[in-house]
Amino acid sequence: MSGFSRDQKADMRQCTYCGKSIRRQLKQCPYCREAVAEARVTPPQPTGRPAEIRRGLLCMLMAAVMQYFAGGYSPMELPFQVVSPVTAYLVPLLFLSGLGLTLYGLFLRVRA
Repeated sequence: MSGFSRDQKADMRQCTYCGKSIRRQLKQCPYCREAVAEARVTPPQPTGRPAEIRRGLLCMLMAAVMQYFAGGYSPMELPFQVVSPVTAYLVPLLFLSGLGLTLYGLFLRVRA
């Protein structure tokens, strides 16, 4: 077994230059004599809100484009036939999912 207790392990950190374990409060490594900078951990910034809103809007746009071309509203002919359950159920489901994701992102933005 190791000679360190849990408290001693929590008080140790790894030197960024030589890789050996040193005490957390030391400013210089006793093995390689390099100055060890204090690493400050900052909490991550919330970045999920704009990404969720953007992803929801993209789903809604994709559903609108799919409905436009697969529903027969386009003057162009598709080289394949789209079955009606896709235009009747799946495209509206994609649109509503995108709408829900957009509203959820807006809710998170208002709440924060």
